[in-house]
Amino acid sequence: MSYGPILWTLTVLLFGRVIGQLVVYFFAPRFLPPMAQWQSGLVPYPLLVAVQGVVLALMGSISRDFSRGSGFWVAPHPQLGLVVLWWSYLYAGAMVVRYVRRMVRRPDQRWLGGTIPIIFHCVVAAFQWIFAAYHRGLI
Repeated sequence: MSYGPILWTLTVLLFGRVIGQLVVYFFAPRFLPPMAQWQSGLVPYPLLVAVQGVVLALMGSISRDFSRGSGFWVAPHPQLGLVVLWWSYLYAGAMVVRYVRRMVRRPDQRWLGGTIPIIFHCVVAAFQWIFAAYHRGLI
């Protein structure tokens, strides 16, 4: 299985989300959802963008190593894989809980209202799972 294209696809999806959010923040075009749909507001936006940049850099580094077939992230790390595997399950599970809570609290926004952050957290969880599954020999 070629992991590089899958990891790059997930990285590009997150990059698109970050760019989309920046466009909305600075220009508020009508063809994109308003800022309130892009973030929960729990983290100040400048800090959120910085964290997203770090996450994207890490995802890019991992994806690059998988595309080359060599590097730190491709070398066998079964213990790291186990930790990341369980983290990916917890992370994705937290997003399921977050989605259910949002839909209960905001029935006016069913089914997709306010889900942009949740969907893209699931993209990150999928990236983590693929990475972990490789290191655990699951796929």
